[in-house]
Amino acid sequence: MRSFWAALPTEGRWLLSTVAIQTLGRGLTLPFTLIYLHEVRGFDLGLSGTLMALIAIVGLLVTGPGGALTDRYGARAILITGISAMIVGNVVLAFATTPLVAGIALVLIGFNFGVSWPAFNALIAAVVSGDLRQQYFGINFALVNLGIGVGGIVGGIFADVDRPGTFTAIFLGDAISGLVPMALLLGPLRHVHGRATAPDDGDEAPAVSYLSILRQPAVRWLTALTFVAMFIGYGQLEAGLPGFARQAAEVSTRTVGLAFAVNTAVIVLLQFTVLNRISGRLRTRVMVVMAVIWAGAWGLLGLAGAVPGGAVAVAGVLGFMAVFALGETLLQPTVPAMSNDLAADHTRGRYNAISAAAFQAGAIAGPVVAGFLLDHDLWSAYVVLMVVGCVAIAAMALVLERHVPETANGRSPEAPAEVAS
Repeated sequence: MRSFWAALPTEGRWLLSTVAIQTLGRGLTLPFTLIYLHEVRGFDLGLSGTLMALIAIVGLLVTGPGGALTDRYGARAILITGISAMIVGNVVLAFATTPLVAGIALVLIGFNFGVSWPAFNALIAAVVSGDLRQQYFGINFALVNLGIGVGGIVGGIFADVDRPGTFTAIFLGDAISGLVPMALLLGPLRHVHGRATAPDDGDEAPAVSYLSILRQPAVRWLTALTFVAMFIGYGQLEAGLPGFARQAAEVSTRTVGLAFAVNTAVIVLLQFTVLNRISGRLRTRVMVVMAVIWAGAWGLLGLAGAVPGGAVAVAGVLGFMAVFALGETLLQPTVPAMSNDLAADHTRGRYNAISAAAFQAGAIAGPVVAGFLLDHDLWSAYVVLMVVGCVAIAAMALVLERHVPETANGRSPEAPAEVAS
C-alpha cells in the first residue's frame, strides 16, 4: 500500500482519499429506500418496487449519451452535473410524500448513476495508467464497499419506521456526502478535466461511434462477458440470493444480513493481497480463475438449499458470500482496467459507457430471471443456471484473450511471457 500510494500522482491521491466518505452516504440509504417508500410513505409494495426500478432504467438510458458527453466536454464537467442531480434527488426524496415526487427524485438519482459511472472511470484513467490503474480500480472498489458497508450499519441502527424523521435524515445525509466529491472537483481537481482531443488524421478519418467501437471483437467479447458476470453476480445479490436463502435454504433474515457483512469484510480485507497476486498476470486468466471461484460459491449455495433450515444451510449461505467476494476482488480490478486500456484518450468515455451499460443490463435482467425461477420453486434449475453462467464466463475469457492486445491484457511490453502466463 505504501509503494502504491507513493507512485500515485497528487490527483490520484485526492480522488482515492475520500472514496469511503463519499460512499458512506449511499450506504445510509441503499438498503432502506424500498422500506422508506412502502412503510414510511405508505406506497404499496408493487408501486414501491416500480419506483425503485426507475434508478436502473434511467441509468441505463442515459449511460450512452453520458459517455459521449464525457468525451466531448470532459469527465469533470459530467461528474459535476451528475453529482448535482444526485444531491437534488436525495433532498427531494427526503420530503417526498407522493409517488410523483418520489419518482422525480429517483429519476434524478438514476441520471447520476448513468452519467457518473463512465465519467468517473474515465477520470481515473486520465490520472493513472498501466498496472497502477488496475491497482487503483481494485483499491477503489474495496473502499466503496467499506463506505457502503459502514453506511449500511449506521443506517440500520439509526433508521426507524416509527420515526419518519430518521429516514429524512439519512437521505439528507446521502445528499451531504455528495458535497465531498463536488468540493474536490471544484477545488484541488479543478484542472483535471478528463478531456482529450482526437488526433488529426485528416478529413477522411471516420467518426468514432458506439457502433464502430462495438465492431472490435475485443470490445464485443468483453461486453458480453461483463453482462453475464453481472447477470449471475450482482444481479442476484439483491433478489436471487435473499429469495433463495429465505425460501430454499430457510435461513433467518439475520443470517442474510450477516452474509452481506461477510461479503464486505472479505473484499476490504483481501483486495490488497489479491492485487499483489494478479499484478503482471494476464487479465483474461484472472477472469477464468474468478469464474471457477464463483462456480464454487454457487455450489455452496446449492448445498444450503439441499439441506435447509439448519447449521449447514447457514454455513452455505455465509460461505457463498465469502467465496463470491473473493471472486469480486478478481473481477473489479480487471474489467475496468482492460476497458480503459482498449480505449484511446478521446474515446474513453464511450468505452466506459459500453461497460457500464453491460453492467446495468445484467443487473436488471438478473432479478427478473431469478424471480421467475424462484417463484416457480425451480431451486435446482436456478443454481445450475448460475454455474453454467460461470462456465460461459471462463469460455468467453479464453476467446477474448485471442483478440485483446497484450498491453490491454495486463502484460507490459517489456514483460517476459512466463511472467504473464
